[in-house]
Amino acid sequence: MSDSRMKILEMLSEGKITADEASSLLEKVSASENVTTESVEVSEPTRTSPRYLRVVVDSADGDKVNVKVPMSLIKTGIKLSALMPADAADAMKDQGIDLSMLRDLPTDELIEALRELEVNVDSADGDTVRVFTE
Repeated sequence: MSDSRMKILEMLSEGKITADEASSLLEKVSASENVTTESVEVSEPTRTSPRYLRVVVDSADGDKVNVKVPMSLIKTGIKLSALMPADAADAMKDQGIDLSMLRDLPTDELIEALRELEVNVDSADGDTVRVFTE
């Protein structure tokens, strides 16, 4: 039982308020508790797709890198890899770059997986690297 209800019942038992007044006060407390409970309930936050892939590097030497890649560019790159001519793909594969796996990659699943991506590196010499989505 809440403190407010207890105080109302104590005032009633001490004769400070009438039964009708206590009933009215208890109704108001009950209504107030319902409003408070409704406003406290937290709904599932809406999860929007990340808009950017960020890479932030701060070196101990004072060099700073801050790259912000739009997710739409990543999606487009994946789609364009499927349009790459076979001979160009073969030439890239000879150089150690295999884009064939990107062709079958569902872009929406990739973007969803990137939402959870977070890479934090703190090197011994003071360099920091952060990769994340926002």
